[in-house]
Amino acid sequence: MRYKLFGKSGLRVSELCLGTMTIGEDWGWGAPKEESLKIMETFAKAGGNFIDTANKYTNGTSEKYVGEFIARERGRFVLATKYTLSTRDGDPNASGNHRKNLVQSLEGSLKRLGTGYIDLYWVHAWDFLTPVEEVMRALDDMVRAGKILYVGVSDTPAWIVSRANILAELRGWTPFAGIQVQYSLIERTVERELLPMAKTLGMAVTTWGSLGTGVLTGKFNDPKNQNKGEDTRIGQMDAGHLLNERNLAIAREVSAVASEIERSPSQVALNWVRQQKGIIIPIVGARRASQLEDNLRCLDFELSAEHLGRLDAASKIDLGFPHDFLRGERVEGLVYGGTRPLIDDHRA
Repeated sequence: MRYKLFGKSGLRVSELCLGTMTIGEDWGWGAPKEESLKIMETFAKAGGNFIDTANKYTNGTSEKYVGEFIARERGRFVLATKYTLSTRDGDPNASGNHRKNLVQSLEGSLKRLGTGYIDLYWVHAWDFLTPVEEVMRALDDMVRAGKILYVGVSDTPAWIVSRANILAELRGWTPFAGIQVQYSLIERTVERELLPMAKTLGMAVTTWGSLGTGVLTGKFNDPKNQNKGEDTRIGQMDAGHLLNERNLAIAREVSAVASEIERSPSQVALNWVRQQKGIIIPIVGARRASQLEDNLRCLDFELSAEHLGRLDAASKIDLGFPHDFLRGERVEGLVYGGTRPLIDDHRA
């Protein structure tokens, strides 16, 4: 395991992040406590120090187990959790990005995790109601109080993140050090705005869903696996909306590359994400320690330029307006006066 600086900060995080939405059985499909401990131990033994949870995951059990498992070596781990999602149905102030929900959610997470501070506190999703100034000032207050060290934002449009960080910079508040987004070979739309924004602003990117909710493992392409095994049945429910011919064709190409280099499809799919430009840190989760062990083996190799090209071709998307418009030969000629091929861009 190697380590990356988290955005513009000096924080060192492992090149893979352990996702803990599968820690605990409250939602009917996660790992029991004993297996959850094995998953955590497997990750730590490999050198992993970056753990991602949320106050909502398995109704709080994820935070309780994670806090218990790392208590003896709390300082070693970069502990990330989130707030925003509803913790009490019917109560409008038990969800959202506003200061009241931030404070009560943070206090609840600190108690469940059994810690005095959170290393990285994520806004879980944007609510489109709370002013961005309120969010950034409230987060900065918690940083100044010593309850959180760094802040990040998940599942939020690029224009909001950019505005938030500009406000933070101008007013001396703590900016977002990273974003969390859905990114995989079958979900590449973040390449339009979010990834270029993160690269330009020097933000880290943690990615969820990098296996395409299991589609990229190839298990849905094999007729022998259909209706067999708990993981496959659960996966079909989770990934049902993704089981279309385009995505299955991408999964077949992933499996073909995996076969050629004698690796698992999961390792190939994770490495395609890992090898994209920028500070990219895939989140890996598992229901069993053996699944995590397989995913961790993606660290043992890199995909060749040929294989990256094949996977890119199989999954590429149209960037749409204005990106495709501005990259057109005619418009590029007008913008640069025919000199673009002569200009070296060290920031590319």
